Amino acid sequence: MALDYRGAHIAGDRVTTALELPGYRIVANVGVVRGIVVRSRSVVGTFGAGIQTLLGGNISIWANMCEKAREDSYALMVQHAEEMGANAIIAMRYDANEVSAGVTEVLAYGTAVMVEPLRS
Repeated sequence: MALDYRGAHIAGDRVTTALELPGYRIVANVGVVRGIVVRSRSVVGTFGAGIQTLLGGNISIWANMCEKAREDSYALMVQHAEEMGANAIIAMRYDANEVSAGVTEVLAYGTAVMVEPLRS
């Protein structure tokens, strides 16, 4: 099931890897938020990637799988922040760990905050 965060209350420009959000003032720290996705490689995907490995270059089958896992973990993180009442996320990061052979966890995490626009 694909997750869709495009309609989220936290717009993409309110998620940053920085410790502050330019143009906004942090008024409350809501807490740590995370989105976790665990994926495995399919037999078909592994076979196709094996063929791409022989030819060299980017292994697009695995690159696409990794990008999808990142997108889904990001969407879960944003959903978690919204459930906590935040309207922005700062200090956002990704992490990945191999859980077992061929099974990988992708984690998106950050600090959920409440922000308000700076007054000129």
